[in-house]
Amino acid sequence: MKAGSIAVILFAAGMAAGAPQAAAAGAKAVIELFTSQGCNSCPPADAILGDYAKDADILALSFPVDYWDYLGWKDTLASHENTVRQKAYSEARGDRQVYTPQVVVNGAAHVVGSNRQQIEAALNNSPPLPVPVSMEPGTDSTTVTIGASPTPGKAKGTIWLALYDDPVTVPIERGENTGMSLTYYNVVRKLRPIAMWKGKEVTIELPKSELDQAEVSRCAVILQTEHDNGLPGPILGAATIDYAH
Repeated sequence: MKAGSIAVILFAAGMAAGAPQAAAAGAKAVIELFTSQGCNSCPPADAILGDYAKDADILALSFPVDYWDYLGWKDTLASHENTVRQKAYSEARGDRQVYTPQVVVNGAAHVVGSNRQQIEAALNNSPPLPVPVSMEPGTDSTTVTIGASPTPGKAKGTIWLALYDDPVTVPIERGENTGMSLTYYNVVRKLRPIAMWKGKEVTIELPKSELDQAEVSRCAVILQTEHDNGLPGPILGAATIDYAH
């Protein structure tokens, strides 16, 4: 292992046999969709995210939130942590705008998640992620490499592990979307920090048992800055990998 490498020891559960797919190049952009099964304006946004999920240059993730559950249908995929992340973004921007469907591009600009033109404009106005990130599959682990900062000076960020699902179709029995069966793409089941980055290249070993415990087949690594008050800042790099069942 290179000097300065970090060995991240995760949970030691065994993983069912599965062949890893080839390593994917790092993403050029990250789209986060904050959505809800109880929001009748969200289904078009969920479908749009599904289109971006097919683009190898974009890491498109769905973050179902829980604050519309009182309308009569408890979102089966939502977590309060997703709501906290969305609110933290609004506080970091200073606009306090929290709504669904909302898309956040590269941890910075926010647009209406059902407006493809706005999403495209935000992508076009955001330069490609500057720090290279790669994920290389192995027999028992995945090797994550976070590159060095392309600019001199003080640089730091948090390395996040996102565990997410294959497409999930949910029949909605109550609330604003009653009677519909809606499909959600790249639903984040768990997002947690795994290491810090201080501007220099680091390597992290991720045991596959983490995916087994979360019962998902996909994971991504996101390098994200933080403001001095701890609120999330711009995303600097990302990569993802899938494992066959």
